[in-house]
Formats: sequence, structure tokens, C-alpha cells
Amino acid sequence: MNDLRLRLADDSDLATLVGMRDDAARWMRARGITGQWQPGQLDEEHFRRIMATGEVWLAETGDRVAGAWELWWEDEDAWGPQPPVAGYVHRLMVDHGTAEPGTGSVLLRAAEHRVAATGRTLVRLDCLSGNTRLNAFYLNAGYRVVGHKEGKPQPVGAPKSFTLLEKPCGRTTAA
Repeated sequence: MNDLRLRLADDSDLATLVGMRDDAARWMRARGITGQWQPGQLDEEHFRRIMATGEVWLAETGDRVAGAWELWWEDEDAWGPQPPVAGYVHRLMVDHGTAEPGTGSVLLRAAEHRVAATGRTLVRLDCLSGNTRLNAFYLNAGYRVVGHKEGKPQPVGAPKSFTLLEKPCGRTTAA
């Protein structure tokens, strides 16, 4: 993963982000993870909106996108009103055809470094309560469960229940 490069996404990346999100949804469905993401749920306007209020990051290897994630500076739907002490990671995804094993962990650490670089002290995320594999991934990455959110509104579809997780981060200059 020495050749993995990180950069902020821009409008020229919108179609790539939608395609990656849809591919990740198909990958999950093929493995029996049916309650989380569905192909076609998010469009370019979703990612454009996130870029206007937060950050969308891409990880590239060679001339291919290997992964992406969203970084929000508030998430009232899941966490309610909060002081500005955290960054909120959403839609961490990898291209399973391009990304090397472990890329998801590398991207999560990059998101944590980015949050720390802003001076915020916590990284927060939410995970579909029923996705035991993904919950275990975050717990193994040092996150701890701090609550549950029942009926969180979704960009498309019915509200869902989520596990709320957080991890302290140290100040850094990376990402």
C-alpha cells in the first residue's frame, strides 16, 4: 500500500463515488449483508452536498480509485447537537477489485489523522446495529460503543437503528 495516495474529491469525481458506493452495496448484498446499503440509493447530488459541508476523500493506487470516505463536522441525526469536538466518518468504502487487503483500516486511520489535524479530539461513527462484521471491524480498530440510535433517518428509505462508536484521537499533522 506504499503507492496509496489520498486526496479530496471534487466535482469531477462524483460519478466515480456513486459507482464505488453502488459496487460496495452489491459486494455487501453478495455476502448476505442486506440491510445496509442498496445500489442506486445515493446519487451525485448526495456527494456534492457532503463536499459543500464536509469532506469527501479518495484513496488512489496507480490510476484507479481504491477507496473513499466522507468526513462530516456534525451529525445531529445520529448524535444530536454536540460541541465541535469530533469528526464523523461516514461511508468508508473500498474497491474490492483494486484495493489490497487492509485498505479499509488504512483509510480509517487516515480519517482519524485528518480529524486530529483539525484539533478535534474524537472520531465518531455509526454502524448499522445488525452488521456484526462491521461492528467488529470498528471495535478491533479501537472504537468503543457509546450508545445506540433507534430510527435514524436515511438519505433514502426507512429509518434504521445504529450503534454509535467513538475513539479519541491525538493531535497530528498527517492527512
